Amino acid sequence: MDRRRFVTSTLAAGTGIGLTGTQTLGEARKSKVLILGVSCSPRKGKTTATSIQVALDAAKTVSPRIEVDLLDLAGFEVSGWKGGATPSEAMTLKDDFDLLLPKFQDPSLGGLIIGSPSYFRSMSSLCKAFLERLAVLRNPKLFLADKPVGALSVGAFRNGGQELVIEQILTAMLCHEVLVVGGKPRAHQGATLWNAFQDDIMKDTFGIDTARKLGIRVAEAALHQASG
Repeated sequence: MDRRRFVTSTLAAGTGIGLTGTQTLGEARKSKVLILGVSCSPRKGKTTATSIQVALDAAKTVSPRIEVDLLDLAGFEVSGWKGGATPSEAMTLKDDFDLLLPKFQDPSLGGLIIGSPSYFRSMSSLCKAFLERLAVLRNPKLFLADKPVGALSVGAFRNGGQELVIEQILTAMLCHEVLVVGGKPRAHQGATLWNAFQDDIMKDTFGIDTARKLGIRVAEAALHQASG
């Protein structure tokens, strides 16, 4: 084979490989990416759940590939981690966590937005128990590894511990080797909302803006991860 034929055949082979790679990437770019929002407030459908829905709605505007789902934990019985228990032993606890688990095992899951009210400048007990029980997703593999996770908190005051709650949530999720993300400018750490209007959280225009920016950032990061 002369040099010209060698170069020509090599380029053709390379082009074929490139097209295959492009097709595979194209398929990945067409698949759905699920953003799951989790409201860890004991008050069903109230300010925390509403705020997360705002974030999810904003996430959907990023791409037609983005699908969203809100999981409102109010009314579910979720016990905290049993000290010394293995993940399989923890699954035998008599509560509702086994009903929630499939949501986090969905193969299309691309990112999470977790929200909690601020109670005494800390996450709710429901949020703490839920995060502890997510430990079952760390064995035998890190199921949530490299998935973008953002956090949101609602407080009774503008500076009512929301950023502390966000930090607590994200610190727990780092045990899953997730990608911690914040929001766009003015919401770099996460979404902080103030319930100053008798549960009409939509009147907190500043806080709602941070929720939207968080949703957009989580969706962008999830798409980036899904596209390799």
